[in-house]
Amino acid sequence: MAAAETETAGRKSNVGVIAGASVGTVFEWYDFYLYGSLATFITHHFFSGVNETTGYIFALLAFAAGFAVRPFGAVVFGRLGDLWGRKNTFLVTMLLMGFSTFVVGLLPSYESIGVLAPILLIVMRLLQGLALGGEYGGAATYVAEHAPPGKRGLYTSWIQTTATFGLFLSLLVILIVRTNIGEDAFKAWGWRIPFLVSILLLGVSLWIRLRLNESPVFQKMLDEGTTSKKPLTESFGNWPNLKLVILALLGLTAGQAVVWYTGQFYALFFLEKTLKVDGVLTNTLVAIALLLGTPFFLVFGWLSDKVGRKPIILTGCLIAAFTYFPIFKALTYAANPQLAAASASAPVMVVAHPSTCHFQFDPVGKQAFTTGCDVAKSALANAGVNYTNVSPKDPASTYIMIGDKRIESLEGTSLSKADFKVAKDAWSKAFSAELKAAGYPAKSDPAQMNKPLVVGLLWLLVIYVTMVYGPIAAALVEMFPARIRYTSMSLPYHLGNGWLGGFLPTTAFAMVAATGNIYFGLWYPITIATFSAVVGFLFIKEMRGNNIED
Repeated sequence: MAAAETETAGRKSNVGVIAGASVGTVFEWYDFYLYGSLATFITHHFFSGVNETTGYIFALLAFAAGFAVRPFGAVVFGRLGDLWGRKNTFLVTMLLMGFSTFVVGLLPSYESIGVLAPILLIVMRLLQGLALGGEYGGAATYVAEHAPPGKRGLYTSWIQTTATFGLFLSLLVILIVRTNIGEDAFKAWGWRIPFLVSILLLGVSLWIRLRLNESPVFQKMLDEGTTSKKPLTESFGNWPNLKLVILALLGLTAGQAVVWYTGQFYALFFLEKTLKVDGVLTNTLVAIALLLGTPFFLVFGWLSDKVGRKPIILTGCLIAAFTYFPIFKALTYAANPQLAAASASAPVMVVAHPSTCHFQFDPVGKQAFTTGCDVAKSALANAGVNYTNVSPKDPASTYIMIGDKRIESLEGTSLSKADFKVAKDAWSKAFSAELKAAGYPAKSDPAQMNKPLVVGLLWLLVIYVTMVYGPIAAALVEMFPARIRYTSMSLPYHLGNGWLGGFLPTTAFAMVAATGNIYFGLWYPITIATFSAVVGFLFIKEMRGNNIED
């Protein structure tokens, strides 16, 4: 009976550890991903002083700013985690995240305070990124150091579900608010509500985490006086450990990151921005796919305890790299069949001399983009139309071919700003009519959409995510010694996920805008995932079963 009571108490303790670490991490991911889910609305309110293409890229850059500082948060809070302990550090990160998210919901718009609005927004994103940089390593280390031998993959895979649950929760809250107050009110002010609601989640999460005890591995080091005095020096000034950090980045987290962000975020952007699927419907379909796919984090975490971390993660990278093109092309046919049919029956070409075509990103809002090529590309990018670029025989000639029909572009370089605006509005209206006549829809028609197939394809992308992400925490924890684990594992994780993964939506969208090929941005995750798989298979040893107490 005594043994049974001890076992029951141990199970309750483990459940408390997993729940406490996971709930707090769900909250932090919810906060962090609200921005990505609301990028279109944030563009409207905070970047309205520049052209539409530049504004959207700016919004994505502000989204990426939070990722850019994550490695710095990993260094700062990783060091504190190896000095102070796991629990105390991720309490600090939670408070920082909660404060910065709540403030985003209160910030005035560009129309109210001008350029100060996007500056304040980016400052809040930077604080969020710093906080998240310290959160993940602490939560993963904390749970792994509580896990019994042979179950680290399963236990830490609960932490891996938190990013998806956080994204799912953000989509759910947005969906509830949008459907209850309507699209007009949501666009005007309702988008702020999900940010403001986060203060309630902060209170609950903080109460749960305050009840947790310190990690037994760290407590043991503390009692024995073996904690690191200089975790940064030991982690990155010692070549054997630095080598592990580099391999963890190049051979694991780089590939894992781009697969994660392609499946969870780029798919969302692709549906709403490129395929013109209604925002509420997009969020609903992605949320269903996430809900169906999330249990597989636990499946692959459990499986990694049986067959190893390395084969599952790297196989996921390779499968994703080889199937992204057919999956996203199938998404086009399923989500917007009219667009797919029009692209096949009436392909679009922009016939213009390359010297007249500019990359349409204007940070200060001063460049007008008035050449015929710029006008044509801007119209096609905003319509989500796939096109190719062709040089004309006559360098002065600029026109668009929609199937066999030639449409002259608007040349506005000689017009005044006011005259150009009037002429462009008239030309754009006429051009939209030509696209419509050729079968190109302004929006995806929900009645013609194959919703089960869309959910199935999104689910498949989530399965790839669960393969690469489910075992990653256990793999990283087992790679590094306990005294510098928080610092050592946090940096490669956040370099991969913060920089290579976090900049994926921005980079991919810019690649699409530059080439006109709506699938061209996929080369970014495909290249990195393939490279990571090769490095991982060649140079990384299997980590399963390593002693994590030393």
